[in-house]
Amino acid sequence: MRIARFTTGEDPQYGVVTGDLDEHGQLSEDATIVALAGDPLYVGIKLLETEHKVADVRLLAPVLPRSKVVGIGRNYAAHAAEMGNEVPSEPLMFLKPNTSVVGPNDAIVYPTQSTNVHFEGELAVVIGRICRDVPAEKATDVIHGYTIANDVTARDLQKSDVQFTRGKGFDTFCPLGPWVETDLDPHDFAQGRRVQTFLNGDVVQDGSTADLIFDIPTLIAHVSSVMTLLPGDLILTGTPEGVGPMLPGDEVEVAIEGLGSLTNKVVSR
Repeated sequence: MRIARFTTGEDPQYGVVTGDLDEHGQLSEDATIVALAGDPLYVGIKLLETEHKVADVRLLAPVLPRSKVVGIGRNYAAHAAEMGNEVPSEPLMFLKPNTSVVGPNDAIVYPTQSTNVHFEGELAVVIGRICRDVPAEKATDVIHGYTIANDVTARDLQKSDVQFTRGKGFDTFCPLGPWVETDLDPHDFAQGRRVQTFLNGDVVQDGSTADLIFDIPTLIAHVSSVMTLLPGDLILTGTPEGVGPMLPGDEVEVAIEGLGSLTNKVVSR
C-alpha cells in the first residue's frame, strides 16, 4: 500500500495512492489518491469517500519525523572507497534534524556557507511504533514502511567540521517521497532493489540494496540499542557510489525499483 501526504490547497491530508508505476518510477496518468481519516501511524487505515486524481494534488513529504532522522554512513563498500574511507566495523550513525525534511518537487536550498553540496540517493525506513532494543529478528514488527530519500550533504563543511551535523543538517537537506510503501519487508531489499540517482536526466548513481553492508534488521537493532525510536522516525540506509556535486538550477531525481521516484530542484538561497 502506498500512503502519501498531500494537499489540495487546504490542510494536509493522508491518502492511499493507486495506479501503476512505469519503468522510471512514474505513476500512470489515471492514478488516484483516496483520502484517509488521519495519520495512519496513529489512527490506522480508515478510508474516506473523497478521491482525487494524483495529478490534481500536491504531494508533500509522506512522513514528518516526530523526533529525528538517523543517517547511516558508508554502508556501501564502493561509496566508502570513493570517499577514501574504510568500511566501518559497525553502523556509522549521524542525525539530521526533522527540519531538514521537504517533499517531492520542493526546492533544495543551496546554503551560502558551502561551495560543494552533494546528492546522495538512499532507501529510507519509516518506523511505525515506539521501540527500544529491538532484536534484528523482530525488526519487521516496528517498520511502518519505506520511502525514498536524498541525504543532501555539504561535503566541504562535513570535512572541515569533522562531525556531520552542519554538513547534513541544513533546512531542505532531506527530501523524502513520494509516498510510504508498506507492503515490502527487509527480504525484498536484501534480494536487491535498484537505486539510481539522475542529475539533469543523466544517471550518476546506479546501485543495489543487495550491496548494503549492514542490512535493515541490523540497522534497526543497532540504532534502537542507542536511542528510542518514535513513530515516523526515519533511518536512511546509506548511499551507493557515485555521489557528486549539484548546483543551483540542477534537477535531481532519486528512483528506487518498486518504490517510485523523488525529484527536487536546487535553488540559490
